[in-house]
Amino acid sequence: MSKNSLQNIRNFSIVAHIDHGKSTLADRLLELTKTVSKREMKEQVLDQMDLEREKGITIKLQPVTMKHGEYTLNLIDTPGHVDFSYEVSRSLAACEGALLLIDATQGIQAQTLANLYMAIEHDLEIIPVVNKIDMPNAEIDKTVAEIVDILGCQPEEILKVSAKEGTNVEKVLETIIERIPPPQSKGDQFQSLIFDSYYDDFRGVVACVRVFGGSVKKGDRVKFVFSNKEIEVLDLGIYTPRLKSCEQLNSGEVGYLITGLKKVSDCQVGETIAGLKVDTSLPGYKEMKPAVFASFYPTDATDYPKLREGLEKLKLNDAALTYEPESSSALGRGFRCGFLGLLHLEIIQERLKREYDLTLVITAPSVAYQIITSTDQKKTIYTPSELPEANQIKEIREPWVKVDLVMPNQYIGDVMELMQHYRGEYQTTEYITSEGEQARVILHYEAPLASLIMDFYDKLKSVSSGYASMSYEMTGYRASDLIKLDILVAGDLVESLSRIIPKNNANRDGKRAVTTLKDVIPSQNFQITLQAAVGGNILARENIKALRKDVTAKLYGGDVTRKRKLLEKQKKGKKKMQVMGKVAIPQEAFLAVLKG
Repeated sequence: MSKNSLQNIRNFSIVAHIDHGKSTLADRLLELTKTVSKREMKEQVLDQMDLEREKGITIKLQPVTMKHGEYTLNLIDTPGHVDFSYEVSRSLAACEGALLLIDATQGIQAQTLANLYMAIEHDLEIIPVVNKIDMPNAEIDKTVAEIVDILGCQPEEILKVSAKEGTNVEKVLETIIERIPPPQSKGDQFQSLIFDSYYDDFRGVVACVRVFGGSVKKGDRVKFVFSNKEIEVLDLGIYTPRLKSCEQLNSGEVGYLITGLKKVSDCQVGETIAGLKVDTSLPGYKEMKPAVFASFYPTDATDYPKLREGLEKLKLNDAALTYEPESSSALGRGFRCGFLGLLHLEIIQERLKREYDLTLVITAPSVAYQIITSTDQKKTIYTPSELPEANQIKEIREPWVKVDLVMPNQYIGDVMELMQHYRGEYQTTEYITSEGEQARVILHYEAPLASLIMDFYDKLKSVSSGYASMSYEMTGYRASDLIKLDILVAGDLVESLSRIIPKNNANRDGKRAVTTLKDVIPSQNFQITLQAAVGGNILARENIKALRKDVTAKLYGGDVTRKRKLLEKQKKGKKKMQVMGKVAIPQEAFLAVLKG
């Protein structure tokens, strides 16, 4: 490909905190470059999934090619939520620059910083853009001052736009062309990096690629460098954002390859597709380690193959999802799945329900623990039921994370108190801007992941009136004084309700668990005993009273002994049912116990 045409390509991403207007800015860029016609235009045009449109968030990265004069602009729209930061890192590896978008009404937030540091790591040209300047509560000068403090740039380098109104979006296009460097070619041999892939029922596996060297045409024989598997390119093209077939993809371009592969596992994200003579692979991505685990079981046992196929196809499209088969005496066959966070879990569950029509039973989410046994062996456990007996454990280690919390100055006290409750260890405080009450701060903490995965985010929003935001990253494992809390329902141990908790919290958490269950388990014809236990010791107990049927209703007057006889008979029946009766535990009980 000629050097001249490489000069006319710009590959860029938009990174921002959730809800700062990435998808709206992408809509305006598509309109301005006439990539999408007025008739086809709708809000969040790049958010293809119904789920994304309903929740108003981007879940999947989405590439699109735009033409502006003689320039070709390749945009990769990225998610903003902390659970999908992996999608962001993959997008950035395919770009030379990034638009850093900041909401003028909220200023710099936790994910803004996390994504900014990621872009700096990838050595990208960063263009700061202040969005929502049309809002009545926009604090433009304050936001500009924050960006200058963080990036060390000049105030005049910061673009001020309203993506909704279209104000200054033309200037954004000009700045992209001016400041983002064109891609460099890595030689004449074809080399490309897969930054995403998905399964299409009609075409098989579709790989989203960024070409780093040479070019590729329809019908070319190419190979996966890592697995050494040869394939023929059946079709290729660019995203507009629909798939638009073309004759060839050249160095510096972003597009798709249709490989004809039928097996999802053959086309891994981070793999290099290259010419047959190329033996070196491009730097891929570090594999994401899931942080939260939960088991998925189909309510109908015959849906097991459908669940396996669904997970297999979602895994191709979502490299951070992991799963392996497991079985339970109560729930049958299912899969233990790993996720980056609770939103990630919720999205996968919802996609399985919608795209594969599956009704699932999901066990309570937990994290992975490392156990050092009394014989000094190291093993990782994913569920409390795998925890060995106390006399076989030398040490239990749990995952810890580095947490960055961004908020206005006045909420520091409440947030610090909350972090203390969630076992957080304070590190440092950093001021983004220093204007008395209006100052904005970043609190740096370290905390165990297990205490943050359930309802911490909701509580944080609550104590900060919605102004605080957080991002976190794993730092490793630490030894902690932990024990297993068991829940017994009607004398039976319910494995799915067991949890690993700090020893100091055992009494409090045990009491809370049985009180919560008392409210969510429906009454039966017999009394149900709920108990929380550690080892053989019962820490807390609650009873769910039996439903009372009036067996004497049909009596009228007469001898009182007849009444007593009927009540006695009922009592015996209830005792018998208590021995034989099984208690069905509703799905919401599992989450209620954790959130209690």
